[in-house]
Amino acid sequence: MKVDMEEAQIVINKLEQVWQITYPEYGFRYEFLDDRVAGFYADYDRTFSLAQIFAGIAIFISCLGLYGLVMFMAERRTKEVGIRKVLGASVQQIVALFSKEFVKLIFVAFVLAAPLAYYLTQQWLQNFAYTIEVGALTFAISLVAIISIVLLTVGYQSIKAAVANPVDALRDE
Repeated sequence: MKVDMEEAQIVINKLEQVWQITYPEYGFRYEFLDDRVAGFYADYDRTFSLAQIFAGIAIFISCLGLYGLVMFMAERRTKEVGIRKVLGASVQQIVALFSKEFVKLIFVAFVLAAPLAYYLTQQWLQNFAYTIEVGALTFAISLVAIISIVLLTVGYQSIKAAVANPVDALRDE
């Protein structure tokens, strides 16, 4: 229903006059319900935006740490990778060698974190009149996204180590 603001202002002025007669010691103050509800949603929108920004920063920092760890592992295992390549290991096998360790850690972390995340999400959603159901699909999509990010981060450095010349790695021995 569309409200004409001129008519609304006339009604507000009359309400103010009646208020001043009835309660002269108190000031007249009003606000529209839709403005208040919009203010609540604006607070949630701000909180959601901040959560997205901080989550992005956390993901970026964790990817940098993961990248550094993979660089360290690749540097430490240079001779192993060289020997594997000399013995006929493919690039895919070397990438799988590096990646499977991290994927195992991701699964362990997911198994520990998923129940806690489910519980906290359910507690938070109870504060709303209309809620959604957080199901297994939500967590499955999260797991796939996390594994994809890890594989992209680990994959680059693993491929770099796998395509390196094995002679350079074994020259020192």
